[in-house]
Amino acid sequence: MFETIGQTIEQLAAQNYICDRKLATVAFLAWKMCKPILIEGPAGVGKTELAKVIARASGRDLIRLQCYGGLDEAHALYEWEYSKQLLYTQILRDKISTFFANVDDLHEAVEQLRRHENVFFSEHFIVRRPILQAISAEEPVVLLIDEIDRAEEQFEAFLLEFLSDFQVTVPEIGTVTAKTPPYVVITSNNTRDLSDALKRRCLHLFIGYPDEQRELEIIRLKVPGISATLATQAVDVIRRMRSLDLRKAPSISETLDWAQALVLLNVESLDRRVLEETLQLLIKYERDTRQVSERLSWLLEGEEWTPSASESGSALGDRGRPVPIGPRPPLKQAEPDIHDMEARRREHAARYFGRDRLRPESSGGES
Repeated sequence: MFETIGQTIEQLAAQNYICDRKLATVAFLAWKMCKPILIEGPAGVGKTELAKVIARASGRDLIRLQCYGGLDEAHALYEWEYSKQLLYTQILRDKISTFFANVDDLHEAVEQLRRHENVFFSEHFIVRRPILQAISAEEPVVLLIDEIDRAEEQFEAFLLEFLSDFQVTVPEIGTVTAKTPPYVVITSNNTRDLSDALKRRCLHLFIGYPDEQRELEIIRLKVPGISATLATQAVDVIRRMRSLDLRKAPSISETLDWAQALVLLNVESLDRRVLEETLQLLIKYERDTRQVSERLSWLLEGEEWTPSASESGSALGDRGRPVPIGPRPPLKQAEPDIHDMEARRREHAARYFGRDRLRPESSGGES
């Protein structure tokens, strides 16, 4: 399906997913090399959406495994349908009894039972969970293993065989190999470090917040009713807000919800009242709310920081205009560095007295 990187960008854009060339390159290579993709980045930047979009663009079914603490093989791979096994056993009770009609020895009875146990531990009684569904599918699918950082490290180890060879081992049945390798997308919100073994088996991709122009394109695409002026104002406010030291910075998904809310409220331009009334769509913690509320004027009217030539190498963009590399929040009062102050005091004393008077005198026996 993905024949070139350019075609990958076009096909994802046709599904309303705007991406840069770096992301498209990884998606293209994963398709050609049949390798899983491990996507890391903050929540709400489009990691899960990428798997959904690839499934739609390729016409494949999407199978999703949502990770959480305590996730094990029974919920990720398979489990036996015990109620069905018990029902069959009761129905076939008379038939089963005939197998033991001429058996008097207990050991012989167990051996007789063992020879027929594959009847009740067969694929007929197995409940396929997402990974086994993806491997057993007749047609290729897209498998999304979402937020793997929520699961324990033991679950990562369990995934290694599957990610390496697209196969899993069920003790009662044997090794099950994928009929058609699935397109695997693994996401992580970076709440903990993942193992090197897992990363080695995947193509790695980090998705951060988009630049100003791309975020503006995303808003105009996803919220078609928003005006150009309001969209630009919204992006400016969001970018300034992200530069604050917030526990949870507004993501793309929250930005889109906010933009949609502004359209529903018939807002034509942002002002202090509108921002205060809709702040809960962007901010999720009380501490962040207080911090943002104290800077509403700066969020709405603050000037973007333009670096000097010495700070950025070049302060001018392609069109000869200053290039803002990001908004700068109101500066906090700098805290004194005790170690730096002590070093400066020693340096001053050494220059004034000809030696460091703050250093203890050397003993008489030392030169």
